[in-house]
Amino acid sequence: MPSRPFSSSCEVLLPPLFLARVPCGFPSPAQDYVEARIDLNKLAVRHPSATYFIRVNGESMVGIGIGDGDLLVVDRSLEATHGDIVVAAVDGEFTVKELHLHPIVKLVPHNPLFAPRVFGNEEQLEIFGVVTFTLKAFK
Repeated sequence: MPSRPFSSSCEVLLPPLFLARVPCGFPSPAQDYVEARIDLNKLAVRHPSATYFIRVNGESMVGIGIGDGDLLVVDRSLEATHGDIVVAAVDGEFTVKELHLHPIVKLVPHNPLFAPRVFGNEEQLEIFGVVTFTLKAFK
């Protein structure tokens, strides 16, 4: 992956990556061994020139953990396939939904308060990328 130029005022932060996985209980003090430093760009951005970030507005995808204010990592270079979470434009309006290609093309929300959007010949659906990661703030 080609390196990106940074101005002299930018600092690359490489937080530690711990070797042990953390259980959803109480961690052991013996497990604080740092395996490496992690570059979030290398982890989350496979195609730098085709990747963008976008912030979520709304609650239609809360059932899969994507909520209002979350930051999505979106890759435009990936071909969207059945079951992918995508950023799409429907009649000029942007949305984030699960793409279903069969038996019919539709965008499916993950909140029972929202209905799937089925596509016919009169409507236009344009895919603007596949969601590859979600960044969620808790504070």
